This record gives sequence, structure tokens and C-alpha cells, in this order.
Amino acid sequence: MSTDDHSSLRPDPASDEQSPNDTAPTTSRRRVLVKIGSGLVAGLSASVLAGGAGTPPPNTGARPPLQSVKRDPTTQYPRPPFPKQTQPWPGLASQMTPRPNHGETSYQGTGRLVGRKALITGGDSGIGRAVAIAFAREGADVAINYLPVEESDAREVIALIQAAGRKAVAIPGDIRSETFCQSLVAQAVRELGGLDILVNNAARQHAVDSILDLSTELFDWTLKTNLYAMFWITKAAMPHFQPGACIINTASEQAYDPSANLLDYAQTKAAIVNFSKSLARQVIHRGIRVNAVAPGPIWTPLQPSGGQNPAKIPVFGADTPMKRPGQPAELAPAYVTLASQESSYATAQVYGVNGGNAAP
Repeated sequence: MSTDDHSSLRPDPASDEQSPNDTAPTTSRRRVLVKIGSGLVAGLSASVLAGGAGTPPPNTGARPPLQSVKRDPTTQYPRPPFPKQTQPWPGLASQMTPRPNHGETSYQGTGRLVGRKALITGGDSGIGRAVAIAFAREGADVAINYLPVEESDAREVIALIQAAGRKAVAIPGDIRSETFCQSLVAQAVRELGGLDILVNNAARQHAVDSILDLSTELFDWTLKTNLYAMFWITKAAMPHFQPGACIINTASEQAYDPSANLLDYAQTKAAIVNFSKSLARQVIHRGIRVNAVAPGPIWTPLQPSGGQNPAKIPVFGADTPMKRPGQPAELAPAYVTLASQESSYATAQVYGVNGGNAAP
């Protein structure tokens, strides 16, 4: 999977000092969120917090380190070469070397999603996990969907959401089933008490060098996971949305610059871009916004579990201007910004977060 300056997408540090425009409740909320973030490090096991070589250095103060601390982005996270590694599909973040950074010890919220209720597919690892952590620390209750074999990763995410003081709902299941997609939304709405944000993020990617080797079964697997599920879940969620709700779909730079060995995956990502733009125009009269994020190469379990040719894993991301892959933590601020009321004028947009590649 996956040119603009995204400095505005970084989480802003909370302030304990009251400005002339602050009210007492706002300041109190910020203090509470800071305490939640600070207590997270002490409350979770080392296995959950391990971030590999990409984890920012420990903070000596009371607060966790911030993603917004000024650092050289080309060296902020691990660069190739990486160890050779493969995993059976769908892969686990806990088994990757280096372990992906999802913002476990770095993302600090500022209350931008307080009171919101979000459903995220593929929320156990990768981009979905980073988004779940960020949403929770911004004040949202979060339901995540994942495959049953990803339970160990999902349990870590649930613990992180709860450590942020938010409600966490785990809903395992295969989104290739329309019936399950409908029950997924129904359960999320029931347990969260409503639904404000939908993140269609789960995806299937497998590298196949020739169309002659791309079976109908694999082709169907990709389209059912990446397109049909998005359609089914969005359709089921729509009746529950009120004005101010939003949908964020995970597209990819593959929609604009497709790789030869990702024929089925790339076309689904192009379709996601068009789905997002078309649906945005269809539902804006109801006060519902629809946008997409198009990542570049991101260090997630998607890659070593068949998404890339195993020979390419050691140099994954080296062909970007930053000479490294992105980390899931670097995607989360884009989703937060699109979900927040700060982006009230943004709909039918595609945000590229791709290490300097030209599109979108």
C-alpha cells in the first residue's frame, strides 16, 4: 500500500497554561488528556509498547514524547535494509522486525474527537491500529474489526484504547461476507451507542507478477475485501449517521502509480478514490463528509505476508524520496484531521501521505 506539506496534520501539544481565549472546562479537559497519555506508558506491558528502532527516545519529563517534536523526517524512523522476513497471511505486527510504530508511546491527543464514536476496519495492526490509538487519545470511543487470527494484535489495541479512558469494542470477523458486514455495523452502533466516524481501512494485497498467475480466487478475494466490504459497511452505516458524521477510506498511491505486480490491488484502490468522491457528492446534503487517505509504502504486516515479493522486503520504501517506508504512526494525524470538525469544508478529497512521491 500505500506531496503536500502535512505539518498541519501533526498532533498539537496540549497546554496546561490557560490562554486568554481558553475556558476553564477546555483547560481541564486538556489536563485530563495529558494525564491519560502520561499514564499509558506505565500502565501497559513492554510487549505492547515496543516500537523497534523507530520508537522516539524516552521523554524525561512528565509527558510522553510528541510526534510534533522537530526531527529530520528522513531518519526519524527505520530505513532499509531490513531483515528478510515472511509471514502467513494476514500477518501480525508483533512478529515484524523492526516492529511497526503505531504511535503507542508518541501520539498525544488534544481532544479533537471528544464524544465521537468510530468504527475502524483492520484496526488490529498497521494504519488501522494507529488510527484507533489516535482516535481514542483524541476522545473517541472506538470499535475495531479484524480477522480472528489477528486476535493477539487486536487485544493490544483494545488495551491501548482503554488506557486512554475510552470505550473499546472488539468485533472479529471476515468482511468478505455481506451478512457479517451488516452485523458488524449493527454491533458497533449498539455497543458504542451510535456511530459518527467510519474508517474503511482493511485491505487484501498479494503480489503476483503475471496476470496469467492471478487466479479468479485471488482476484475475488481482493475485490471482496477492498471494494465489496467498503460498499456493504458504508451502506449499513449510512442510516445511523447524523449531520457532522464522516467517512474516511484508505486508498493508496497505487491508485495513481500502479505497480505491475499489484494488478488487482491497484485497481481496487483507484475505485476507492472514485467511490469516495462520488459518495461525497451524494451525501453532503445530509451533512456527511467523505474523504480518503492515499498512503505510500507503509511498514505493516500487509507487506511480509504476501503484499510484497519477499526479495523486496529488505529494501522496502528505499525508492521514495525519503529513502524509507512510512510508519503507521505517520498516517494517523491525517485521519484525525479529516475526522475532526476542523476539516468541515473538506469532502471528496484525497490526502496523500507518501514520503514525497508525486501523487496524489
